[in-house]
Amino acid sequence: MIPLNSIIVFNATIVRPEFFFISGFSGIPHTKYFYMFLCFVYTLSVLGNTFVMFVIYSDHCLHSPKYISVFSLAVSDVCVSTALVPPLIDTFLFKSQLISYEACLSNMFFVFALLTMQSFTLTIMSYDRCVAICFPLRYNEIVTNKSMLVITAVTWIIAGLANVIAVLFISRLSFCKSIVINSYFCDHGPTFHLACNDNTPSNVIGWTYPLVFHLFQLLFIIGTYISIARALLKIAVASERLKAMKTCSAHLILVSVYYFPLCISFILGSSIPQNIRIMNMSLAMVFPPMLNPIIYSLKTDEFRESVKKLYKRKKIHITVRNK
Repeated sequence: MIPLNSIIVFNATIVRPEFFFISGFSGIPHTKYFYMFLCFVYTLSVLGNTFVMFVIYSDHCLHSPKYISVFSLAVSDVCVSTALVPPLIDTFLFKSQLISYEACLSNMFFVFALLTMQSFTLTIMSYDRCVAICFPLRYNEIVTNKSMLVITAVTWIIAGLANVIAVLFISRLSFCKSIVINSYFCDHGPTFHLACNDNTPSNVIGWTYPLVFHLFQLLFIIGTYISIARALLKIAVASERLKAMKTCSAHLILVSVYYFPLCISFILGSSIPQNIRIMNMSLAMVFPPMLNPIIYSLKTDEFRESVKKLYKRKKIHITVRNK
């Protein structure tokens, strides 16, 4: 490793390293197989979510409030996977565990902003389902394409601004001790803990952001499903009740896939060995983007019908062209 003294840059009272060292999975045996697995997962994530975006864009029947949020989730899935996995593959192939100070802060911003957006999108989707089932006669009045676009745009802005603030506080820290980040990317917590000056603001952010952008939103989702359950109990016809429940099944699976690993990590906290924590968090971040398009393809009738229509249209186009 490059000596710390040779990569320190003094800027007034702030000491900034030229590079950080990402420890990655260096303490985990047979990491090459894990890297190959992550590469496979990333490929499926990009292909699957790109396919979802293509189908939604191509079929005007899916240009509805529900699928605006699905499209937003697919975009954030592709972007967060791209912010995480390619740097890991670069580390594996070229052993380039040094990352510049500026690149580290950029990586931190994009990863956490996009994770925040994933959480926001799942919350928006629960709101959409709640209105659709609890207020079916007023759904088209309350939830419109315009309102959904505005909500989605606002949440993207909030996710971006909140994480700009987090990164700005990191940029005010001095790093005059270790430059080794014990994570597989420029993780917020392991980075600000390296500071040798007061890191209280970053520490506060490290505790409040998960509460505001993950726990509170999870509680909101639970609240919407309590309202949905009450509305379902009022539906007398069993077939109608089952049909309404089926519209929520895909979203419930998405929420479980996204939040369950995060909840495990936060509940167990420091009691988890570092290597296990790193592997668990890496899987928690890359698995949902891979599973989301699969879940929607299998669990949503509208989406499957759109895929069939696009396939038939393409088949007819090829037949006509060959004649």
